[in-house]
Amino acid sequence: MKRKYIYSLMMTTLLMAGLSSCDKQLDIQPTQSIDQDKALLTSKDVSVALTGAYSELGSVNMYGGRVYITADFLANVDAVQWSGTFQGLTQIINKAIPKDNLFVNNIWRDGYRAINDVNNVLSALDKVDAASKNSVEGQAKFIRGSVYFELVRLFGKAYNDGSPASNLGVPIVLTPTKAVDPTVLVSRATVEAVYQQAIADLKDAETKLPTSNGFYANKYAAAAMLSRIYLQKGDYVNAATEANTVISSGKFSLTSNYVDAFPPKGSIAGSNTSEDVFAIQVTTQSTRTGYNTNGFNQFYDSGDYGGRGDAAITDSWYNSYETGDQRLNTFFTSGGSRFIGKFSNQYGNISIIRLAEMYLIRAEANQRLFPAVPIGGNTPTQDLKVIRDRVGLPAIIATLPNILKERAHELAFEGSFLHDAKRNKTNIGNIAWNDNKLVFPIPQRETDANPNLVQNPGY
Repeated sequence: MKRKYIYSLMMTTLLMAGLSSCDKQLDIQPTQSIDQDKALLTSKDVSVALTGAYSELGSVNMYGGRVYITADFLANVDAVQWSGTFQGLTQIINKAIPKDNLFVNNIWRDGYRAINDVNNVLSALDKVDAASKNSVEGQAKFIRGSVYFELVRLFGKAYNDGSPASNLGVPIVLTPTKAVDPTVLVSRATVEAVYQQAIADLKDAETKLPTSNGFYANKYAAAAMLSRIYLQKGDYVNAATEANTVISSGKFSLTSNYVDAFPPKGSIAGSNTSEDVFAIQVTTQSTRTGYNTNGFNQFYDSGDYGGRGDAAITDSWYNSYETGDQRLNTFFTSGGSRFIGKFSNQYGNISIIRLAEMYLIRAEANQRLFPAVPIGGNTPTQDLKVIRDRVGLPAIIATLPNILKERAHELAFEGSFLHDAKRNKTNIGNIAWNDNKLVFPIPQRETDANPNLVQNPGY
């Protein structure tokens, strides 16, 4: 890689939802480069480093939104009408991405920054108080496993496209980069290897994390992310099992109204909803940095609530919902265009994984495993009914097509369009689901500096 990011203690301005519900800044001095031998001497030092890793995870280019927005834009055919002036996003919408696309480059950069921060934390576990050690390790591995999953499914071929054992994914780096060494040139690991690393990290996290951990990642956040990974790779037994772990925990419940699953327009940052399994929070402090901001709000919302109004929702997508579907209440019109209101709170939670997704994963996995006894006890029809009851729709018999349709409407614009199309081998318009255009290029700046980073086909 061209840049090997030296350990940094960054002032945390974007944290998981509710890390601090007040408006008081953390007393952490921003620093770009600190010698690890001097920085990580105490348990508190490691805790600060872990906070920095959460900040990287929540950057605008990662869970602040763009890792999901860019994926949805790449899958867009008829859901979004783009009128923005950001050339990089226009290139993604048009499926014509150059190797120097800024948005793609920044996702790669910030993903590896988060991984390096985590590697520093893991390298200093011996400094952590015994009572906190498992939690710190679990949180670090949750972050690393989640980031590797996001990177491999954007920069590598889909797991079901050819052989994951030979297709190239992204580099696996498990030790901290403490100084730039031009003689150390990493190579891309296979898609299979990256998936296995992400699974190993998240399984370890699930074991070590407590069932309750304030607003930080806990056992169920790890289980939910594992459920996503297993679904993406077609391991339906484990996908249903991990989803059931979250559902059966009793820790989460669907909000009574769909719109209540998302922060209300204009409200100030608050706590998670009852169905947030994992969420981050954007505050008035974080948006002042220009780095940690709500990327969803920036592009999907109109100017009424801080957005640019660049991504309007088409009539064809709006009309694809059933009459009476209360999810239609999340849409609003402004200036003659229609927008999605899930992200209209500029300073509020960004839901990364909601309980509703776990019901849909369990339903889909059990449907695909039929006639096996349903994992978790509920049939796919019963799980589908839970989702449809909440939005005022009548119960229907579960089939794979209507489960997938329900999933598309329930999780719309939250980042699943591209990845669902790939795992279900659904073409995107006239572009084949496994076309090279639907895989991000390895950034040009990285391949220029490191000849071991083989470029993706088509670039």
